[in-house]
Amino acid sequence: MLRPRLIPCLLIQDGGLVKTTKFKDAKYVGDPINAVRIFNEKEADELVVLDIDASVHNHEPNYERISFLAAECRMPLCYGGGIKTAQQAKRITALGVEKVAISSAAIENPKLITEMAAEIGSQSVVVVLDVKKKLLSKNYEVWIHNAKVNTKRNPIEVMTEVQSLGAGEIVINFIEHDGTMKGMPIDAIQMFKKVCKVPFTVMGGAGTMDDLGDVVAANGLLGVAAGSLFVFKGPYRAVLINYPNQNLKQEKIYGRCNVQK
Repeated sequence: MLRPRLIPCLLIQDGGLVKTTKFKDAKYVGDPINAVRIFNEKEADELVVLDIDASVHNHEPNYERISFLAAECRMPLCYGGGIKTAQQAKRITALGVEKVAISSAAIENPKLITEMAAEIGSQSVVVVLDVKKKLLSKNYEVWIHNAKVNTKRNPIEVMTEVQSLGAGEIVINFIEHDGTMKGMPIDAIQMFKKVCKVPFTVMGGAGTMDDLGDVVAANGLLGVAAGSLFVFKGPYRAVLINYPNQNLKQEKIYGRCNVQK
């Protein structure tokens, strides 16, 4: 039976696990390998790990770290950060990673999507689009390099393009909602999902399981990812790696899914 995917997203900076707010003010929250072990125990649906330093500083992917993560991970793993060639993507999947994510590289070098799909299969190629509302507008634009550069491109046009080039999954990350834990922009998610013909994942703003459930209720089958929700606990944002058990997922997520949407 197909179900929505509930996905923790882990950010790595300087080798440690961090969490940002609106892509700024990174807070150290622990060791990535330890976090993976906890999510194993809690039987997370999938895991996304993004090295937020690699692309910005033009670093090669850290294959040793990726190997450790893949060896420890007992769930489907998506890794992103620093990938600029199809050969790098192939090397990463050979380490045991199921999906390889690209973001800035997909915008700056669109043919990379097709090249990666030829090497590792479309189902393993994930394009992450970081989006932000235009000033005094309801429209969104795609930003790159950790939300430092505005491409001024319409996300819907970009989504259509990357699907035609061979992307097997699209992730929309809402910059202004990142780390705020104040809810996700359901109307915008609905707008983007309508043009997505491949597996679709959204993240940015989830503060409770009900926030994720609201997205699922409005959109049906999709992936809902979160960072702060799964690494912080309580009003003072104490660091605590957490993930719902099957009963809570059934109540808050699966039970609200309309697969016709």
